[in-house]
Amino acid sequence: MEAFQVASGGVVMQLEFVWNHIREALVVPILKVAVFLCLGMLLMDFVEKVFMGIAICFVKLCGRKPEKRYKWETIKDDDVELGNSNYPMVLVQIPMYNEREVYQLSIGAACGLSWPSDRIIIQVLDDSTDPTIKELVQVECRKWESKGVNIKYEVRDNRNGYKAGALREGIKHSYVTQCDYVAIFDADFQPQPDFLSQTIPFLLNNSEIGLVQARWTFVNADECLMTRMQQMSLDYHFKVEQEVGSSTYAFFGFNGTAGVWRISALNEAGGWKDRTTVEDMDLAVRASLKGWKFLYLSSVQVKNELPSTLKAYRYQQHRWSCGPANLFRKVAMEIFTNKKVSLWKKFHVVYSFFFVAKIVVHINTFMFYCIVLPITVMVPEVIVPKWSCVYFPCIITLLKAVGTPRSFYLLIFWVLFENTMSLHRTKATIIGLLEANRVNEWVVTEKLGDALKDKVGGNKVHKKHRFSIGDRIHMTELFVGFYLLYCGCYDFMYGKNYFFIFLFMQAIAFFILAFGYVGIFVPNT
Repeated sequence: MEAFQVASGGVVMQLEFVWNHIREALVVPILKVAVFLCLGMLLMDFVEKVFMGIAICFVKLCGRKPEKRYKWETIKDDDVELGNSNYPMVLVQIPMYNEREVYQLSIGAACGLSWPSDRIIIQVLDDSTDPTIKELVQVECRKWESKGVNIKYEVRDNRNGYKAGALREGIKHSYVTQCDYVAIFDADFQPQPDFLSQTIPFLLNNSEIGLVQARWTFVNADECLMTRMQQMSLDYHFKVEQEVGSSTYAFFGFNGTAGVWRISALNEAGGWKDRTTVEDMDLAVRASLKGWKFLYLSSVQVKNELPSTLKAYRYQQHRWSCGPANLFRKVAMEIFTNKKVSLWKKFHVVYSFFFVAKIVVHINTFMFYCIVLPITVMVPEVIVPKWSCVYFPCIITLLKAVGTPRSFYLLIFWVLFENTMSLHRTKATIIGLLEANRVNEWVVTEKLGDALKDKVGGNKVHKKHRFSIGDRIHMTELFVGFYLLYCGCYDFMYGKNYFFIFLFMQAIAFFILAFGYVGIFVPNT
């Protein structure tokens, strides 16, 4: 027994000796490099957010409203001889795919636009594969047609190119040649009646503007905690990022809906392409490289629906993260070699719009706060400066939260939720950069409409939904949660920086997502 204990002690000492050498020669240097890279990316994000904050303050304080920067006049319709000819012909496109819950809302809102009936064409592009839904949409179109609305119901034999393919085919119809502008609304978007009268005059009076984008507002922001978190992120995008891009560079990413394009600008840019899953951003970049300017109107708001189930939100975030990264891979050299735009605008598009906002932020959020920072608690030789894990993150969070002041009390939940979702955004970003599997995956974001509301009393009716174990448990989140929990316990016992407070909270957030306790449950029928 004593001999065995001596032998065991010798093995342990040898293993410890080997580990110390590996730690000193390999682990510590690699971790120091990882920390250095993460701090560099954090500084990029910090500078970008501070610049955005300064720029939006300048825009607001100086009153740089669109009406002051561009010519804007209401369309006069008091000339009896001219009739409605003062109004340009407008095409309104509504692409949809099996939108049982919301098709009536979008078609009804488009048909209710205040524009002369002989100067507007409503085009419903139905890619539905469910025959019942196709029939419902067709009946809805016939109903509005009987009321005198010029509405066209268009279908294709295939879904090639998904939304981009539908929009591309829709604009090829012969009757579109008489139209000057095209407004696009996804199936859950509900524009106000005066949408066209607020947006078209900017295009009509300023020949250099190719796109006018409206702001999104959300009908179900208070549906659950997950939709509140989404609202905080999207409000920053629309109230700060889009506003600054429009006012400073006359460029921003088209949001794919709630916008009006000059058809000549769309055609000059090469039309709709389906080479990535962000056909809207692709078109915006190509049009910008042709010299067209974009205008964002925060005063024009269009209601739509946020994903309220975790499954729908994850699919959406995959597309929104993978697509831009893949597009960046395809257009970076095209932007650098372009001769029609200024060097300043090239720098903004390549560095700020793509590299920092679409790649660095996603990767660093996950790698630094969920991988690198936790492991440093077990390697005391690697020092993480306090400004990188306390001061800068707090400043960035506050700068991003200004868009939704009513949700300030949710800041901690929001940070934990965003860190958790960064796992999928990082994975999707890497897939896009490497053009790996799922790079062209397109899953239409599920819309619920009134499916969860009582038609009589307006009360939400939440029904129990049966899940299989495979659908309910997400192993990746579970693994990261246990990793953070282990690092938190180690720091609690041996650490001196109190990182375990954050690590325990972040671990709990990953466990909540791992077991699907986010969003709402949708009944099967």
